[in-house]
Amino acid sequence: MDTRREILKRSLAIACDAAIGDAAIDGVSEAASVPTRSELVKRENEKEGSTDWQLTRVRPTSPSGMRTQYIEGYCRSQSVEAGDTLEICVSTDPVQDYRLEIFRTGYYQGRGARLMQTFGSLKGKKQPTPEYGDKRLRECRWSTSVSVKIPNDWLSGVYIGRLTTDSDASGYGYWQSYVVFIVRDNRPADILVQCSDNTWQAYNQWPDRDSVYTHPDGNQGPWSDVSFDRPYGKYSQIFDNPMTMGSGEWLCFEFPMSYWLEQQGYDITYCSNSDLLSPDRGLKCKAFLSVGHDEYWDRRQFDSVVTMRDAGVNVLFFSGNSVCWVSPYRESYDGLPNRILFRGGPYGGNYRLAEERDREHGPFPHRGPDEGYLIGARNVDPVNGGGDWVCTKPDHWIYAGTGMQQGDKIPGLIGWEYHGDPPSDLAGLEVIAEGTALQGGVNPQHWTATIYPGPKNNFVFNASTIWWAQAMSSPPGHMLPWSHWSRPHGPDERVQKMTKNLLDRAIRSKS
Repeated sequence: MDTRREILKRSLAIACDAAIGDAAIDGVSEAASVPTRSELVKRENEKEGSTDWQLTRVRPTSPSGMRTQYIEGYCRSQSVEAGDTLEICVSTDPVQDYRLEIFRTGYYQGRGARLMQTFGSLKGKKQPTPEYGDKRLRECRWSTSVSVKIPNDWLSGVYIGRLTTDSDASGYGYWQSYVVFIVRDNRPADILVQCSDNTWQAYNQWPDRDSVYTHPDGNQGPWSDVSFDRPYGKYSQIFDNPMTMGSGEWLCFEFPMSYWLEQQGYDITYCSNSDLLSPDRGLKCKAFLSVGHDEYWDRRQFDSVVTMRDAGVNVLFFSGNSVCWVSPYRESYDGLPNRILFRGGPYGGNYRLAEERDREHGPFPHRGPDEGYLIGARNVDPVNGGGDWVCTKPDHWIYAGTGMQQGDKIPGLIGWEYHGDPPSDLAGLEVIAEGTALQGGVNPQHWTATIYPGPKNNFVFNASTIWWAQAMSSPPGHMLPWSHWSRPHGPDERVQKMTKNLLDRAIRSKS
């Protein structure tokens, strides 16, 4: 039940929106310039973007290395709100001065980012590479180099800080890397985009091939802890992209979706995985988006999204290999919450793949529920490969305006990980696309894209591919991936139209 305070706040908000509308009609420019809630992203992206926000000169410590010791850093929080102070830790080796430029990523008239604040020239300091702790944990305990108080007018989004040395001790010029963080808010919004930063960190190999996949006892067990208190190294999987140094997987697999959403002017807000340990944030939105490679979920995230779905929030998995591993958090060395995670066990309940994983790679201390009853399909084995999207239900509303017919294909859209084997007893579930992905170009696996109804005129959509966002846009700073002898082709009007159909229905269904 609403409290009197909540009713009063809502009434005031409605009155303010009405006043803004009246002022616009009357031609009062001061009031008309104040954006309404639904205009925030649109107004932000009308601002001038930066022509120089990408990394230009990146120098790995070794030719095959994942780090750049010349300048690197990390943020002491995955996400912050306006008014919070963000601590950024930086190391330069050799010691040299540097500057920090903070950009918000978005559309910005096609430029991809806007310069928000600059710090420099700053005194560099060589900070120590941590030794192994328990479970091969590499946890930096660096001193704070820069404290950034987040201004009240910084819109929710994904921000990257570009670190640039003022000079290079060798005399050959400057070197660069990124830090990355999320600005969140608590306002009602149409769309909540969850960043997959747990997965970024699980695969992060900084400083020397140290991730949850690199323990000597095996690459699928619960043996390694990983910490957010360390820089993100260069993205380490399916393609070599020095641009990613310090930015996690944001530029690889999620930014093309965000760029398109902001170009279209959707009312969106952002959060980290750790911001959904309770459902409160998501319950204020109409649609929840999981994008790209969203593999590692704390069990509380799973429960939050189930609660959101059951309350009428539309859930859209524009992702593959999602909700695969239970990844419990624990505190950092100095008590900061949610800064260390590990592979605690598979999702899947009693599904055969979860049983196999526990038998072959465990024992695991945790077992998550069957993700198929949330996503609409499951993680399967093999879960990686490549293939074409194949239309199987052309009369479904998702295909409206695409022109797609039975059997039509979108080349390379499936990969490099996906979902399949949907639960046969999930009420109302429809398979809207399916086909074969080939692992290594030769080993087949069946994938399925699905949709099923929620309890309150809402729905859950499963695109069944990490590469969905690759078909949304091709922003500056982005590189098309390829894997298993297959690749997506980049922006595709049919995928953009399907996404618009899904989002517009989600927004209308929970008005």
